[in-house]
Amino acid sequence: MSEEKASLHFIEQIIEDDLSNGFDPSKIRFRFPPEPNGFLHVGHLKAIALNFNLGQRYNAPVNLRFDDTNPVKESQEFVDAIKENIEWLGFSWDKECYASDYFQQLFDWALYLIKEGKAYVDSQDSETMAQQKGTPTQAGTNSPFRDRPTEENLQLFNEMKEGKHEEGTHVLRAKIDMTSPNMLLRDPVMYRILFKHHQRTADKWCIYPMYDWTHGESDYIEQVSHSLCTLEFKPHRDLYEWFLDQLPPSDALQPYQREFARLNLSYTVTSKRKLAQLVEEKHVYGWDDPRMPTISGMRRRGYPPKALINFVNTAGISKRENVIDVSLLEFCVREELNKTTARVMAVVNPVKLVITNYPEDQEEMLTAINNPEDESQGSRLLPFSKEIYIEGEDFKEEANRKFFRLTLGKEVRLKNAYIIKGESVIKDAEGNVLEIHCTYDADSKSGSGSEASMRKVKGTIHWVSVAHALEATVHNYDRLFSDESPDQHKEKSFLDFINPNSLSSQKAMVEPSLSDLTTGERVQFQRLGYYVVDKTSSSNQLVFNKTVGLRDSWSKKI
Repeated sequence: MSEEKASLHFIEQIIEDDLSNGFDPSKIRFRFPPEPNGFLHVGHLKAIALNFNLGQRYNAPVNLRFDDTNPVKESQEFVDAIKENIEWLGFSWDKECYASDYFQQLFDWALYLIKEGKAYVDSQDSETMAQQKGTPTQAGTNSPFRDRPTEENLQLFNEMKEGKHEEGTHVLRAKIDMTSPNMLLRDPVMYRILFKHHQRTADKWCIYPMYDWTHGESDYIEQVSHSLCTLEFKPHRDLYEWFLDQLPPSDALQPYQREFARLNLSYTVTSKRKLAQLVEEKHVYGWDDPRMPTISGMRRRGYPPKALINFVNTAGISKRENVIDVSLLEFCVREELNKTTARVMAVVNPVKLVITNYPEDQEEMLTAINNPEDESQGSRLLPFSKEIYIEGEDFKEEANRKFFRLTLGKEVRLKNAYIIKGESVIKDAEGNVLEIHCTYDADSKSGSGSEASMRKVKGTIHWVSVAHALEATVHNYDRLFSDESPDQHKEKSFLDFINPNSLSSQKAMVEPSLSDLTTGERVQFQRLGYYVVDKTSSSNQLVFNKTVGLRDSWSKKI
């Protein structure tokens, strides 16, 4: 086996085998088929990347198809968000399709199955039909309406379409095998009556096809060659193929379904129902809350699209379910941001520091390199003056030998500036530090080339000039859930594991260059972490979301 062949994941190997066996490469086509009943989340990333990456690898079209068969839960808002997310990730689709575009064709095929004796109208209630399904170890029993005459089935089904029957009075079922060991083949429902407004077809239809009937037939209409689904759909494959086998004879390509393991992430829930519950019950501020595992939430938190795709590629495509450690996602985000973001000065717990021997009215502009990882990002000028802010945690009046930041009687370097020495401190009545006084070595300016500038001191701290600093609000995010598997506890709700400290906010002082940033721009606050400008930010009030800290926990595991 060649090295390239060995490096392929199993889906690619399937396609390669198809091509080796004579499959026409011009007929390869993929699709990503979300239901527009919520925002895309981290679990969808794998399916998006898989289908679109395969499209690029095989120079094959990829459709974006909305499986919009349930008007109760679907909306145009979700359609728009899904399209925006996929484009933001850097992918483009060949055709934008909707299952609702095929409602008439699906109805006509349903009539064909009735005429062929492969479908019938059942007039029982849902509870009775569920009881008749049996169990995995006990065969089901036939509906008393299973042998309804064809003409009666056709009349009732047309009357259902015309709105002549109330919801719940009739359904159309496929006639397969009530004794099948695969319970999905025990006469599944194909259509139900729903008098609900549809975002695309309005009130034209009052019967709506079920997912299993719609999905494979939509693939067939679009001539999708490889229908890729997550493992929970593996039991559906027999039904997928059965429905396709019942269609009128044709020379058209018949697609086939293959399954891969979904992406499960620690400290996360990806059920759309549970995510919707978080939003509706206001545990979060919306679908794009930066604590949410939605693509919109991760985007607002500052995760770069390239990092998300790298994360999926690193996690890999497999046949077995597993849980990916969220620290791998954070590693990929940090790795990308390290290469692409400018380093800037920001102080999130400011304490005022006065350089007593610095000239009273002097201000100077110091040169700061934007990103040492990428020289092409250039440099900028940073204002410096007699009074600056430093981090409260960077000062101790007295400290042990392991504390390498500012303390009285010892020296540290101000990043891009001078070496300073702590001299005295002013406190309030409660002992809180109000002001630190220090002196500086005027010859120790960074980059000046002087002997003093080459002096080694053990600590370097960041700062912001008081006279030039801008006030900003910083949102700090922790994991939304305190448990690795919040939805895997039988006796507790996933809501019981919501982390009450998942969001905190504080005022910060930042360098003036940040006033030019726009929504979505990312920076590294030196020594603190990576941050992104939030959509609520304005020129009058800067708002930053913390994306991820500088410390990496994943690389320690690999």
